Amino acid sequence: MATVKDVCRHIRSKNAGPFWVTVDLFFDGAESFAKYAESPTLGPALFAELYGADASLVKRFPVPDLHMVKISYPRTSAQGGEVERDMHCGQQFVRLLDIELD
Repeated sequence: MATVKDVCRHIRSKNAGPFWVTVDLFFDGAESFAKYAESPTLGPALFAELYGADASLVKRFPVPDLHMVKISYPRTSAQGGEVERDMHCGQQFVRLLDIELD
């Protein structure tokens, strides 16, 4: 099975305000985008498991012209809080790299 890092040419995560995180998955072409952009593996359950996000609030935005999917989820605590470990969320994408896609 292909992993996220196998089919994406670029992956990034960043804060989307003090209460949300967004992950951008740039697929390596139209074929990979068509095959994996709507993969159920990249659904709310994964973000609930990996990040503790409320699955009912996870949002997915496909951008076909860029062969990209933006997935946003609520942070478990506000940015800059006492338990903050990655204030700008720039390292959050790493947990997705080895996820196998179906």
